[in-house]
Amino acid sequence: MRLDLADFQLFICIIEAGSITGGAIKANLALSSASERLRHMEADVGVPLLVRHPRGVTPTEAGETLAKYARQIIYQHELLKTELKNFTSGMRGTLRLYANTSALTEFLPSKIASWLKTHPDIHIDLEERSSTDIIKSISAGLGEAGIVSNAVDPQTLKLEPLVDDHLSLIIPINHRLNGEQAVFLKDIIHEPFVGFYPGSALQEHINIHASSMGYELIVRIRMNTFEGMCEMVANGIGLGILPEVIADKYQTSFKYKKLTLKDEWAKRQLCITYQCWEDLSSAMKNLLNYLKLT
Repeated sequence: MRLDLADFQLFICIIEAGSITGGAIKANLALSSASERLRHMEADVGVPLLVRHPRGVTPTEAGETLAKYARQIIYQHELLKTELKNFTSGMRGTLRLYANTSALTEFLPSKIASWLKTHPDIHIDLEERSSTDIIKSISAGLGEAGIVSNAVDPQTLKLEPLVDDHLSLIIPINHRLNGEQAVFLKDIIHEPFVGFYPGSALQEHINIHASSMGYELIVRIRMNTFEGMCEMVANGIGLGILPEVIADKYQTSFKYKKLTLKDEWAKRQLCITYQCWEDLSSAMKNLLNYLKLT
């Protein structure tokens, strides 16, 4: 095949726009030029890449495969440009590390700061993602490593435990359980909850264990942030389950009580995740070893 970077970029623009016209605009090309390039791509590949509809286009199975690898190639190209620019500007490397909210909030800041002090030529691109998104990104080759909860399915990735990340229950201050210090999920299974949107690794983790008891949580409202959950609980909307460190953080801003969850599944851990240790850069290995040892 003779596909080049410009072909990949145009194809991704078309897929994201849902039409050849929209893709041409996003790629800053004339429609005729984009259409001609697309024809050459399909001729070069030997199979159709798009299904044409009256209102746009969708990728064929071959098109979906091309889009998957095109995104990786574009990402690697951008990473290469950044790395080379870093060398010319006096920097000697940039590490991309993904982290879930719990890790980014409490575990990483002091450790990353300490490590960077002893590695003045290294820069870190620290990006907050959900544990599920981190697994997907690293599996797709869009990053070297991340910090996730062991509640997530690692697929083919490696997981190495770092630190405890236990879950807590938060309740309104006037709740009937206000005098308790610790409960099992079965004690509160019939209560209304403030949950997270579908796709949240934490919410799926909780749902699985509720289902194992033959129940489905009663979710009054779903939030997409821990702060939003804490505010809802403080206003009496329902109960919430979240990492203990996050519950401690927002307890100064919102009035609620924190209880220990006695279930074994609530005793989670933060873990390092990556594809293959030997394939990691030397700087990333150094950083991850530091995180494991401190």
